[in-house]
Amino acid sequence: MESDIADLKAQLPDDVVSEDDATQSKQSKRRQRGFSDNLERVRVELRLTDEEKNGAIKTFFTKVKEELEYIPASLRVREIWQEKAVFDENDEESILAAKRPAHPLGKCIATTSLLAYIIVSKYTDGLPLYRLETIFKRQGHEISRTNMANWIIRLDPLLQPLMNLMREVQNSSNYIQADETRIQVLKEDGKTAQSDKWMWVT
Repeated sequence: MESDIADLKAQLPDDVVSEDDATQSKQSKRRQRGFSDNLERVRVELRLTDEEKNGAIKTFFTKVKEELEYIPASLRVREIWQEKAVFDENDEESILAAKRPAHPLGKCIATTSLLAYIIVSKYTDGLPLYRLETIFKRQGHEISRTNMANWIIRLDPLLQPLMNLMREVQNSSNYIQADETRIQVLKEDGKTAQSDKWMWVT
């Protein structure tokens, strides 16, 4: 019986909504109580003074409130110290150094976590590099937008395999949205300064 009802509902037009469906939709839109269990929790105890507890037969705690706290991002310097051992064999000294972890950009002052933050901020959160430059300066160290742009450019070939996989998944979809943007050509052989090119973001 229930499967028959479900089949009939599936045949209804999208703009037809039953009372039960409308009620369920309203309930789902109600404000969620409490916070996610995935968040770190810190217990803050408000204690009575010894004078206030004087004469009490026992004390206990009750939870009276939960608050959502924001911990601002911060910069810190990672000092990489490499241990080296000196060996003396046949009156000849040799040195063995601990292996350094591989870095995607080789000699680069930014950790992988900082590079990831810059990319997510720029391409997911829409923060231009000049704004990130100001944010980092406020946090204690200035990182020029030029350096950040160079890091992103140098990461391009390393991230290309991931981009290729994303494109394959995207192209296997039944439905793709695209945004078409006109770009003026300024200096290109065989093109006037008034010529247009097109950029498609899918």
